[in-house]
Amino acid sequence: MRGRASVDLDALAKLLVRFSQLVVEQRWIKEIDINPLLVATDPDSSRSPFLALDARVVLHDPTLTLDQLPKPAIRPYPIQYVGLWEMRDGTPVKIRPICPEDEPLAVKFHQTLSEQSVYFRYFHLMKLSQRTAHERLMRLCFIDYDREMALVADYKNPETGEHEILAVARLSKLHGVNEAEFSLMVSDRYQRQGLGTEMLRRLLDVARDEHLNVVSAEILPENAAMQRVSEKVGFTLRRSPLLTIASIQLP
Repeated sequence: MRGRASVDLDALAKLLVRFSQLVVEQRWIKEIDINPLLVATDPDSSRSPFLALDARVVLHDPTLTLDQLPKPAIRPYPIQYVGLWEMRDGTPVKIRPICPEDEPLAVKFHQTLSEQSVYFRYFHLMKLSQRTAHERLMRLCFIDYDREMALVADYKNPETGEHEILAVARLSKLHGVNEAEFSLMVSDRYQRQGLGTEMLRRLLDVARDEHLNVVSAEILPENAAMQRVSEKVGFTLRRSPLLTIASIQLP
């Protein structure tokens, strides 16, 4: 209000985010109302600046089944796919779904890739400036989890506290069929540590949860490492001089 000190808008934004997470995670909530919400302009640092003076929560009919509950228009962040894992050399990583805030980390990730890794992934060379263009990374990091899933291997440097993406695995649903294609890239410095195999295995877990029938990928014949990784997790390879097709039927 004019003439008064501003409230902590960042703290208020975080509160709104947590409120949204509550509504999304607790699907039995039908209605929820907090009114009024008092926000202190000079809060005690030891206490929250927020005070709910009145609140009302209405739940759905308990006779409804989980499948009958309404679903959000946009699928929320899939926290069920967040997990810790260790590479062969003992390096700990957190494998989790990608999020929009990962764009700066994605830029640094592409800076670690060799020309061979880029060629194996895209079947042609792409300049770093093309791969790290904001318009492109924005689409790859800010995804609709209902249509595709991208997992990243997130490593936090214990000395600096900085995060680094070591690998990216993506599962993209195909239009009109109950199938999906996968792609996988591992930073050159962290290849041959079992990370690619684990990322692909977790993508298949996602595919099973989505009740997909088939997962496949096109692999260059000279990309022997990707072919071995695919076979390790159960893919069948169909080879030709120009292209290798990896596919797996899911129960």
